[in-house]
Amino acid sequence: MTEKAPQENPLDEGLSLRKTPDPCALVVFGASGDLTHKKIMPALYALAVRRLLPPRFAIVGVARTDGSDDAFRKDMQGAVQQHARDPFQQDVWDELAAQLHWVTTDFADAGGEDKLHDLLGKLDTEQQLDGNCVFYLAVPPPAFPTIVDALGKRKDERGWTRLVVEKPFGHDLASAKALTAKLREYFDEEEIFRIDHYLGKETVQNMLALRFANGIFEPIWNRQFVDHVQITVAESIGIEGRAGYYEQAGAIRDIFQNHLLQLLALTAMEPPIDFTSDNVHNEKVKVLRALHAPGPKSVVRGQYGRGFVEGEEVAAYREEEGVAPDSMTETFVAAKLYVDNWRWADTPFYVRMGKRLARRETTIAIQFKRAPHPPFEESAAEGLRPNVLLVHVQPDEGVSLAIGAKVPGQGMTIRTVHMDFLYGGAFRTGMPEAYERLILDTMLGDSTLFTRADEVEEQWMLVDAIVADWDRDKPAFPNYPAGSWGPPSADDLLQRDGRSWRRH
Repeated sequence: MTEKAPQENPLDEGLSLRKTPDPCALVVFGASGDLTHKKIMPALYALAVRRLLPPRFAIVGVARTDGSDDAFRKDMQGAVQQHARDPFQQDVWDELAAQLHWVTTDFADAGGEDKLHDLLGKLDTEQQLDGNCVFYLAVPPPAFPTIVDALGKRKDERGWTRLVVEKPFGHDLASAKALTAKLREYFDEEEIFRIDHYLGKETVQNMLALRFANGIFEPIWNRQFVDHVQITVAESIGIEGRAGYYEQAGAIRDIFQNHLLQLLALTAMEPPIDFTSDNVHNEKVKVLRALHAPGPKSVVRGQYGRGFVEGEEVAAYREEEGVAPDSMTETFVAAKLYVDNWRWADTPFYVRMGKRLARRETTIAIQFKRAPHPPFEESAAEGLRPNVLLVHVQPDEGVSLAIGAKVPGQGMTIRTVHMDFLYGGAFRTGMPEAYERLILDTMLGDSTLFTRADEVEEQWMLVDAIVADWDRDKPAFPNYPAGSWGPPSADDLLQRDGRSWRRH
């Protein structure tokens, strides 16, 4: 029996008000992988539910795995039923499934590209796709050059072509530049969409609305009123069987270099002239160019040992399958950073991220300076803390403002209270998944929420400088138990400045 369509979600309005993309084909390389099952196909289904996909559209899955159109459709139906945020609607699925096609090929084989090229030609003729195509590289980075060469040599000049690239965007500055050079052999920068799913989250986008749509915040969003900023990206999970990748990347390349620095750039950026992609990217690049760590002691790294997470004992990082017993790979990074410009000079940005921490959360906390001369007795304001604007990116999406208020009763006793805005409470329905917005933006050609090449290079310049300093010393790992908030040296980083990490 077909379930009813979900009630209209006000959070979907931003998607529904956007124009419908041009007819096109979406080709997903690595379509047999987890990303397609858990993110890409559920996102396409959500767009189909809301009638946001092009009226003439085709989805082509490409992988080395043997398969067929029917097998692909059955597999993707299971993925949608398990991972989509909307109730399963058979009529919507039947319409979407008819657009699914499968190509079994290995692009290391010279004939592999012929199979895909022939199918795209057939679909373009039958469905009048005007030569428009999105190529989504949901494959490991070593496969990029072979696929890009094959696609570039047969690029259809009749319509537009867009290339979606998943992180990591290189391993360091040199490899990032080499990757960009390879992509630009065939594709212009405007055709390259480097996807960072954090930028597709509603609460990350809300940071821009919070600042630039409200007259009360922007005048005080600077060094004169802000004492410091804290950004936390905490995960309670471990490496989830990804030792092969994580041993090469570590925390600084896995999260710090991309997600965390992008959150910082959005927090610190100047108001753009408008919200076109180039102007937003330009302001983020200015922040990243002005960003620096004041010295080796301003960056802390850690690795988790055995401990308890949510009451369950978990293994140390060095005990994870595939990890060397003497591994020096970091699973935690904390840093004090400065943005050297007029708005933020001498205002510290404390950032931290890590695996196997006390709980999962991503927050941006803007702590304001204390009132210059509170007229209350010290005992009356004993429970008063500085004003903090706290942006919850995940899991409880929303915004909280800590203010001082009088406790009811006689006398003037002041306590900190919180004014909360939670998406779930305000809109009462689930939020769109990040991949829904990002896939739709790709088809529309809007790269605002993607990462430009110069942003990537600036991020790698900072990371390379930090890693170079790390090569001079070897800390005693593991240095924090699973289920904690990281090594003691991370607390020392703030305590030296008379501050402390927020315990939300």
